[in-house]
Amino acid sequence: MKICVFCSANQQIDPDFFRETEALGVWAAKNGHSIVYGGVNCGLMECVAKAAHQAGGHTIGVIPRIIEKNGRISDYVDDKILCDNLSERKQLMQDESDVFIALPGGIGTIDEVFTIAASATIGYHQKRVILYNIKGFWNGLIAMLDDLQTRGVIRQQWQDWIAVANSLEDIERLLA
Repeated sequence: MKICVFCSANQQIDPDFFRETEALGVWAAKNGHSIVYGGVNCGLMECVAKAAHQAGGHTIGVIPRIIEKNGRISDYVDDKILCDNLSERKQLMQDESDVFIALPGGIGTIDEVFTIAASATIGYHQKRVILYNIKGFWNGLIAMLDDLQTRGVIRQQWQDWIAVANSLEDIERLLA
Protein backbone atom coordinates (compact mmCIF):
# COMPACT_ATOMS: atom_id res chain seq x y z
CA MET A 1 0.00 0.00 0.00
CA LYS A 2 1.16 3.55 -0.67
CA ILE A 3 0.54 5.66 2.41
CA CYS A 4 0.68 9.40 1.88
CA VAL A 5 1.75 11.29 4.99
CA PHE A 6 0.80 14.94 5.42
CA CYS A 7 2.74 16.65 8.21
CA SER A 8 4.75 19.54 9.53
CA ALA A 9 8.13 20.54 8.15
CA ASN A 10 8.85 22.39 11.41
CA GLN A 11 11.55 21.22 13.81
CA GLN A 12 10.33 23.27 16.79
CA ILE A 13 7.40 21.05 17.80
CA ASP A 14 6.63 18.54 20.54
CA PRO A 15 9.29 15.76 20.67
CA ASP A 16 6.50 13.20 21.14
CA PHE A 17 5.29 14.03 17.62
CA PHE A 18 8.71 12.94 16.33
CA ARG A 19 8.65 9.70 18.34
CA GLU A 20 5.20 8.72 17.03
CA THR A 21 6.13 9.73 13.48
CA GLU A 22 9.27 7.61 13.61
CA ALA A 23 7.24 4.64 14.85
CA LEU A 24 4.79 5.12 11.96
CA GLY A 25 7.63 5.17 9.41
CA VAL A 26 9.19 2.00 10.83
CA TRP A 27 5.80 0.26 11.01
CA ALA A 28 5.02 1.18 7.38
CA ALA A 29 8.37 -0.17 6.17
CA LYS A 30 8.14 -3.37 8.21
CA ASN A 31 4.68 -4.01 6.75
CA GLY A 32 5.74 -3.45 3.14
CA HIS A 33 4.05 -0.07 2.69
CA SER A 34 5.61 2.83 0.79
CA ILE A 35 5.57 6.38 2.14
CA VAL A 36 4.48 9.19 -0.17
CA TYR A 37 5.32 12.60 1.27
CA GLY A 38 6.41 16.12 0.50
CA GLY A 39 10.11 15.28 0.23
CA VAL A 40 11.39 18.09 2.46
CA ASN A 41 14.47 17.58 4.64
CA CYS A 42 13.11 18.87 7.95
CA GLY A 43 10.42 18.36 10.55
CA LEU A 44 8.11 15.39 10.61
CA MET A 45 8.56 14.99 6.85
CA GLU A 46 12.23 14.16 7.29
CA CYS A 47 11.46 12.04 10.35
CA VAL A 48 8.94 9.72 8.69
CA ALA A 49 11.06 9.30 5.56
CA LYS A 50 14.26 8.59 7.48
CA ALA A 51 12.52 6.05 9.72
CA ALA A 52 10.89 4.25 6.79
CA HIS A 53 14.04 4.36 4.67
CA GLN A 54 16.32 3.08 7.44
CA ALA A 55 13.84 0.28 8.21
CA GLY A 56 14.10 -0.92 4.60
CA GLY A 57 11.02 0.85 3.27
CA HIS A 58 10.46 2.83 0.11
CA THR A 59 9.78 6.58 -0.03
CA ILE A 60 8.32 8.72 -2.77
CA GLY A 61 8.83 12.48 -2.50
CA VAL A 62 6.46 14.77 -4.38
CA ILE A 63 8.52 17.93 -4.49
CA PRO A 64 7.79 21.41 -5.80
CA ARG A 65 10.66 22.69 -7.94
CA ILE A 66 11.04 25.68 -5.61
CA ILE A 67 11.95 23.24 -2.80
CA GLU A 68 14.52 21.60 -5.10
CA LYS A 69 15.89 25.00 -6.10
CA ASN A 70 16.34 25.94 -2.43
CA GLY A 71 18.20 22.68 -1.70
CA ARG A 72 15.65 21.36 0.79
CA ILE A 73 15.11 17.86 -0.63
CA SER A 74 15.49 15.02 1.84
CA ASP A 75 18.31 12.51 1.46
CA TYR A 76 15.71 9.81 2.20
CA VAL A 77 13.70 10.23 -1.01
CA ASP A 78 13.95 7.03 -3.04
CA ASP A 79 11.79 8.24 -5.94
CA LYS A 80 11.45 11.93 -6.78
CA ILE A 81 8.38 13.35 -8.49
CA LEU A 82 8.93 17.02 -9.28
CA CYS A 83 6.04 19.43 -9.71
CA ASP A 84 5.53 23.12 -10.35
CA ASN A 85 3.21 24.17 -7.50
CA LEU A 86 1.27 23.00 -4.46
CA SER A 87 -1.94 22.29 -6.40
CA GLU A 88 -0.05 19.95 -8.69
CA ARG A 89 1.68 18.40 -5.68
CA LYS A 90 -1.64 17.58 -4.01
CA GLN A 91 -3.02 16.07 -7.22
CA LEU A 92 0.09 13.92 -7.71
CA MET A 93 -0.03 12.79 -4.07
CA GLN A 94 -3.71 11.92 -4.45
CA ASP A 95 -3.05 9.96 -7.64
CA GLU A 96 0.02 8.21 -6.20
CA SER A 97 -1.49 7.09 -2.86
CA ASP A 98 -3.99 4.59 -1.49
CA VAL A 99 -4.65 6.27 1.86
CA PHE A 100 -3.64 9.49 3.61
CA ILE A 101 -2.45 9.99 7.18
CA ALA A 102 -2.33 13.51 8.61
CA LEU A 103 0.22 13.90 11.38
CA PRO A 104 0.52 17.16 13.29
CA GLY A 105 0.93 19.98 10.82
CA GLY A 106 -0.10 23.52 9.97
CA ILE A 107 -1.88 25.32 7.17
CA GLY A 108 -0.38 23.14 4.43
CA THR A 109 -1.39 19.93 6.19
CA ILE A 110 -4.93 21.18 6.78
CA ASP A 111 -5.15 22.23 3.13
CA GLU A 112 -4.03 18.76 2.04
CA VAL A 113 -6.53 17.01 4.35
CA PHE A 114 -9.46 19.01 3.06
CA THR A 115 -8.43 18.83 -0.58
CA ILE A 116 -8.38 15.03 -0.41
CA ALA A 117 -11.59 14.80 1.65
CA ALA A 118 -13.47 17.28 -0.55
CA SER A 119 -12.52 15.43 -3.72
CA ALA A 120 -13.81 12.22 -2.14
CA THR A 121 -17.14 13.84 -1.25
CA ILE A 122 -17.92 14.50 -4.90
CA GLY A 123 -16.72 11.13 -6.15
CA TYR A 124 -13.23 11.64 -7.57
CA HIS A 125 -11.95 8.78 -5.42
CA GLN A 126 -12.86 6.64 -2.42
CA LYS A 127 -9.65 7.10 -0.48
CA ARG A 128 -9.74 7.92 3.20
CA VAL A 129 -7.87 10.49 5.25
CA ILE A 130 -6.83 9.46 8.76
CA LEU A 131 -6.15 12.16 11.31
CA TYR A 132 -3.42 10.75 13.56
CA ASN A 133 -4.51 12.48 16.73
CA ILE A 134 -1.21 12.34 18.62
CA LYS A 135 -1.67 13.85 22.09
CA GLY A 136 -5.05 15.24 20.97
CA PHE A 137 -3.45 17.41 18.27
CA TRP A 138 -6.54 17.26 16.02
CA ASN A 139 -9.16 17.70 18.79
CA GLY A 140 -9.95 21.28 17.74
CA LEU A 141 -10.43 20.27 14.11
CA ILE A 142 -12.59 17.31 15.14
CA ALA A 143 -14.76 19.67 17.25
CA MET A 144 -15.09 22.01 14.26
CA LEU A 145 -16.12 19.13 11.98
CA ASP A 146 -18.68 18.01 14.58
CA ASP A 147 -20.03 21.58 14.73
CA LEU A 148 -20.30 21.77 10.93
CA GLN A 149 -22.12 18.43 11.00
CA THR A 150 -24.55 19.71 13.66
CA ARG A 151 -25.22 22.85 11.62
CA GLY A 152 -26.09 20.72 8.59
CA VAL A 153 -23.46 22.09 6.22
CA ILE A 154 -21.87 18.68 5.74
CA ARG A 155 -24.40 16.55 3.86
CA GLN A 156 -23.22 13.18 5.16
CA GLN A 157 -21.14 12.19 8.16
CA TRP A 158 -17.66 13.71 7.97
CA GLN A 159 -16.37 10.36 9.25
CA ASP A 160 -17.32 8.88 5.86
CA TRP A 161 -14.17 10.57 4.50
CA ILE A 162 -12.04 11.37 7.52
CA ALA A 163 -11.21 8.84 10.24
CA VAL A 164 -9.50 9.51 13.55
CA ALA A 165 -6.71 7.37 15.01
CA ASN A 166 -5.38 7.98 18.50
CA SER A 167 -2.63 5.36 18.25
CA LEU A 168 -0.61 3.34 15.78
CA GLU A 169 -2.83 0.39 16.71
CA ASP A 170 -5.87 2.42 15.57
CA ILE A 171 -4.13 3.09 12.24
CA GLU A 172 -3.40 -0.63 11.86
CA ARG A 173 -7.09 -1.43 12.44
CA LEU A 174 -8.25 1.25 10.00
CA LEU A 175 -5.91 -0.05 7.29
CA ALA A 176 -6.65 -3.75 7.86
